[in-house]
Amino acid sequence: MLIPEDLLYTETHEWIRVDGEVATIGITDFAQHELGDIVYVELPEAGIKVSAGEPCGSIEAVKAVEDINSPISGKVEEKNVDLEDTPDLINKSPYEDGWLYRVKLSNPEELENLLTPLDYKKIVEV
Repeated sequence: MLIPEDLLYTETHEWIRVDGEVATIGITDFAQHELGDIVYVELPEAGIKVSAGEPCGSIEAVKAVEDINSPISGKVEEKNVDLEDTPDLINKSPYEDGWLYRVKLSNPEELENLLTPLDYKKIVEV
């Protein structure tokens, strides 16, 4: 299971990559593996505001449907439109091609509430 060292994580298995004021968000390798084959993704539209810890979309797999919880508050800048036609990109490349959406941070202090790679590893290796 891949847990990149340059990301932050949530207990609900989202990852976040911060680049200046914009954060890219996705689900972890662990999450996509647990879900199985992903068949549909509902993502937040550009321009809407999301709040840390609140659902803002969903991922549908053959086994289950799970909420996407925003790890950070802010305004959605962009969603990964490639996932509309090929949602299985999340299974193939959860940290690169399978990213979900990008948010302009409204409260960067919230980053302190996220998990380090080491902390996340402890959660998934239980």
